[in-house]
Amino acid sequence: MARTKEFDPEAALQAALELFWQRGYEATSMSDLVERLGVGRASIYATFGNKHELYLKALERYQQARDPLLLRELSQPGPALPAVRAVVRRFADEAATEGKRLTGCFVTNTAAELAPHDPAAARRVEHSWDHIETLFHSALVRAQAQGELAADRDPLALARMLLVLLQGLRVVGKASADPARVRDAATQALTLLH
Repeated sequence: MARTKEFDPEAALQAALELFWQRGYEATSMSDLVERLGVGRASIYATFGNKHELYLKALERYQQARDPLLLRELSQPGPALPAVRAVVRRFADEAATEGKRLTGCFVTNTAAELAPHDPAAARRVEHSWDHIETLFHSALVRAQAQGELAADRDPLALARMLLVLLQGLRVVGKASADPARVRDAATQALTLLH
């Protein structure tokens, strides 16, 4: 007869996500995971695989939690540019808020720490960026069709600029104690949306 799990895998995955997000991949040891999750090493391996597989599952969970919010924000009916501006301002505010800025964005952290040498992590980062770019592009095409964005503006190029801006806001916000730096950058970028 199969034994039942003595822990909640969903709660354990969330705890792993939070630990990886706070410390990063390399700075998180299996001993750290065992302690934080309150689960034996063998149970972690049996349920999630090795540390790398657990990290990728945590990254996927992070994306699944964040992506629907962005989709809702950028696909609401009505004028599209106010929604785009609100998303950029939200990212800037989060990057400048003490409690949130120090952890940054888990995807951005993964891009900086693992993507250059980890193909599996790089694929997940690219997937996330493609998704964000597509959401911005769709919103900007809609804005252009509704007369909110000038006809001579390139919605795809603007979407890519916004993606890079958001990632930069997360990096600079995490490393800089000056909130004006990210807020001013966001404000200047938004002047391009007319």
